[in-house]
Amino acid sequence: MDQPNYITPAGYAALRAEYDALLGEERPRIVEVVSWAAGNGDRSENGDYIYGRKRLREIDRRLGWLARRMKAAKVIDPAAQPDRERVWFGARVTIADEHDKHRIVTLVGDDEADAGAGRVGWSAPLARALRGAAVGDVRRVTLPGGERDYEVMAVEYQDHQDAQKTGIR
Repeated sequence: MDQPNYITPAGYAALRAEYDALLGEERPRIVEVVSWAAGNGDRSENGDYIYGRKRLREIDRRLGWLARRMKAAKVIDPAAQPDRERVWFGARVTIADEHDKHRIVTLVGDDEADAGAGRVGWSAPLARALRGAAVGDVRRVTLPGGERDYEVMAVEYQDHQDAQKTGIR
């Protein structure tokens, strides 16, 4: 973890909500099931006990990962970007490829990336290529399928409340 974990306020809130749900709701429920199953005697063939212990290990592993990601998180509010003419963290960018096919992507933290929803992680090749670009700039992106050129058509930033309403993080 040599690089900071850039994340939007909504993305951080989602990590925190998952952590709280696992720690406060699911883990205690599973502990109760395992305790009940352990009291039933033979644990070697007790499905509730075996599954419960396995699920506890999964929950603990996920809690550790979430805690490390939140500790390394550097929350950046897209509404606070000083240079709104260029593509930086949190920008909603309209790009066009060589075939004039338009696509809208939002640059977000790697933990909140979702390509299907148009949210591209900050360290993804497309995001790295677009960083610092202004409207009219053409950027070359090296993808697994080869190189592609994208022209920046528009750059906009949403404030935190608008991002929550539209589901864009």
